[in-house]
Amino acid sequence: MSETTPPRQDYRLPTDVTPTHYDLKIWTDLESLKFDGSVEIHLKVNKETSKVVLNSLFLDLDQVSLHSDALNAQQEPSSKEFDSVQQRVVFTFAYALPADSTARLTISFKAAITGHMMGYYKSTGGADGKTIYALTQFQPTAARRAFPCWDEPAVKATFAITMVSRKKTVNLSNMPADTEGPYKPALVDQGSWIGQKFASLSDASEWKTTRFQTTPPMSTYIVAYANGPFEFVEGSYTSPLSGKVRPLRFYVTADCIPHAQFALSTMEKVMPVYERMFDLEYPLPKLDLLAASDFDLGGMENWGLIVGRTQYLLHDPESNDIQNEQSVASMVGHEVAHMWFGDITTMDWWDNLYLNEGFATLMGDKVILEKIWPEWKPDSEFLVTSYFSARSLDAKLSSHPIEVECPDPGKILQIFDALSYAKAGSVLRMLSSYVGEERFLKGVSLYLKKHQYKNTVTKDLWEGIQSATGFDIPKVMDTWVKKMGYPVITVTEEDGGIHVRQDRFLESGPAGPEDNETLWTVPLDIVTGAADDKPIINKILLEEREKFIPLDTSKPFKVNADTTGFYVVKYGAERLATLGQQATSPASPFSLSDRIGLVWDAFALAKAGYTPLSSALALVSSFNNESEYFVWDTIATNLSTIASTWYEHPRVLDLLNPFRMDLFVPLVKRLGYESSPTDPPNDKQLRTKAVEQAADAGDTVVLNELKSRFAHFLETGDDSRIPTDLARITYRIAVQEGAKREWERVKELAVQPKTPAQGMAAMLALGATQDLTLAEATFQFMLGEARDQDAMFVARGLQNNPKTRKFLARRTKEEFDRLEQKYSGTFTLSRWIERSFQLLASEEDYEETAAFFKDRDTSQYDLAFKQSLDNIRARAAWIKRSTDELVQWLEQWPKN
Repeated sequence: MSETTPPRQDYRLPTDVTPTHYDLKIWTDLESLKFDGSVEIHLKVNKETSKVVLNSLFLDLDQVSLHSDALNAQQEPSSKEFDSVQQRVVFTFAYALPADSTARLTISFKAAITGHMMGYYKSTGGADGKTIYALTQFQPTAARRAFPCWDEPAVKATFAITMVSRKKTVNLSNMPADTEGPYKPALVDQGSWIGQKFASLSDASEWKTTRFQTTPPMSTYIVAYANGPFEFVEGSYTSPLSGKVRPLRFYVTADCIPHAQFALSTMEKVMPVYERMFDLEYPLPKLDLLAASDFDLGGMENWGLIVGRTQYLLHDPESNDIQNEQSVASMVGHEVAHMWFGDITTMDWWDNLYLNEGFATLMGDKVILEKIWPEWKPDSEFLVTSYFSARSLDAKLSSHPIEVECPDPGKILQIFDALSYAKAGSVLRMLSSYVGEERFLKGVSLYLKKHQYKNTVTKDLWEGIQSATGFDIPKVMDTWVKKMGYPVITVTEEDGGIHVRQDRFLESGPAGPEDNETLWTVPLDIVTGAADDKPIINKILLEEREKFIPLDTSKPFKVNADTTGFYVVKYGAERLATLGQQATSPASPFSLSDRIGLVWDAFALAKAGYTPLSSALALVSSFNNESEYFVWDTIATNLSTIASTWYEHPRVLDLLNPFRMDLFVPLVKRLGYESSPTDPPNDKQLRTKAVEQAADAGDTVVLNELKSRFAHFLETGDDSRIPTDLARITYRIAVQEGAKREWERVKELAVQPKTPAQGMAAMLALGATQDLTLAEATFQFMLGEARDQDAMFVARGLQNNPKTRKFLARRTKEEFDRLEQKYSGTFTLSRWIERSFQLLASEEDYEETAAFFKDRDTSQYDLAFKQSLDNIRARAAWIKRSTDELVQWLEQWPKN
């Protein structure tokens, strides 16, 4: 199709003709699992052409006609060519369309409603698991699977959607329904497939038509519609800017209604806060949520119709599970933020995905939660949920810049990762701290207002924030967005101050000259203790490789105040020990986020070989009186990483586990196993973490307690002795320590749970078995009976289990052709690679994994594959470098 290749990148559609409006009609038949449709696309002709090129994939197209207003004539295409690689159809017409004219392209189409979780697909839910409904998932490039369209974010148009469905079902779309009534054939073209469908009906009275209001200009990937037997809970909010009362609804299947209120209430809380924050009213007449039992992502920001997994949107009001409550609030906050970032203002192309996802991560996981639930300490939670996961990925040579070329749909799918979300959110958090949050948000507001209903690139955002702050934003931010990686700041104490130097940080060890060319503009916020013990933050910009900073080093100081900068700080061993003592003293000038950063940096440096592992372990020893959950969570995560890395080294584990028990068992004794509604969030979360760590370390008292509670449930069916926030660890220990009976009972919970949270806990636990026969049964369950969206939860259980980790890698390789075919074109394929291989830890594992994929086309999952290989190699190198030191320190620890 070289003749249709545009002068710009060939992976972008030609701009000779662009749409301005779609009249889209969809007939949904949930009994036959098919849909029929017709679309009339209003076109603007920018350049004379006889070809119309647009996206279409897996659609049966028919009855194509083009009406030119300038020619006042209608014509059918003389040829129709499909390009399955570019996912396009090219219509050639005998008479060219004149430049600067308008036209209308009409196409009939049909396809099956499959369970592929992309395009217009089916989901099954309900109390019996047999309730069928259909919904869309178009991001990033799957609208073309549902109707022929210009499926690129920059090609915005308005949409008037009409749905035909059975009377007893509910139709949903981006906009409110304008009219709904009995189906009448006059509403559609009699020659279309919909018309033919009507003619073949034995009883047309079973069907209805729902016409929705026309949308504002929008991208195809946020178009949405759904059809099924939905019910809803309803609320509203009053716009603080206009005083309008806007309805909010949460649609679910009937069985989910009791668990729907918390997400709806969260939406009611966040909407007015976002409007005030951005000084920009939500522009649509309504906003709905829809919970789906089968969904490839966590949530999706369809404008006016947000969709998310049941596991991430439902919350049991009788539960004390603070983790699930926070997860739902973050999901709702994230997706609602997209109503502005992504929907009102949309990135021009997928290389600027972070303009959507980085902002929604920062807003949904931190900023909005701080304004509504400050007791959750969202800034510290952001560190452990987003910031450190992004740093871990970005420390690899196989990382990629936040802005990254996306030449095809396969590459676009792969960049929905911790860099586009969490790193982008983290560097925006750094920028907000540098310029001040109030001015940062003012700049964001200017950006949104200037580019309403338009598309943007990075410079547009920088211009908005620069206007509000007066700072040279591109100078500060361009390297963080356009270059991969981040620096390690080495701090050396000298007379009268400190000497700082920046070099690229790599998990494989200090960077050589070829990997150390980038110089970042680094906000070096230095917190120091004053005479009155109130912290002072000194803001310094490091633009060069090295710099001397005058400082009184006799007083407490720490580089990277509140851990807002996206970098690692390396101190000398003596200073690190001093910082540990100062951080845990009652008069410490260091914040909770400071303490979290100290611990994480120490382990990151040790893992990469910059510092001894013993220095990180010694630092942890000084935190035994710590009371904050997020510090303990950081300690737990890093000690678990050590155990996971040395999983094939029994001597190390035999020494490490008593150390873990010494830290966490006292917390279990203090906090117990039962939480109360009046407990602060910190104690609820810390109780769960302490029990998990003590059990993982093999403490017999904790293991026996959890086994006893599950045994009571097994014998009586009464699960009241298993607190909801301890369900994950209780089920896991039951499977790990039990036999087939325990495994089968947990599988029953995975298949038919009382709540989505219980189902997720059970799926994660199935892989904990020590019996490889049951491991095979788990693998078969994952491939067959489990929902496609849930396979990764089950795989995570097998991955985290030292006994089954290599089993999972082997079985994945044996079944890979089947898995690749099943998950092709979805986000799940890359996740399979990560789950199956990234926690292996030997050079032999590396060589075997690399050899397996050597002659395969890895283009659909290349990033995940390379990152997994890097992870294996880094873990193997850590074992080789630090085993002797680790054993020696752990042997000496009881004496010390």
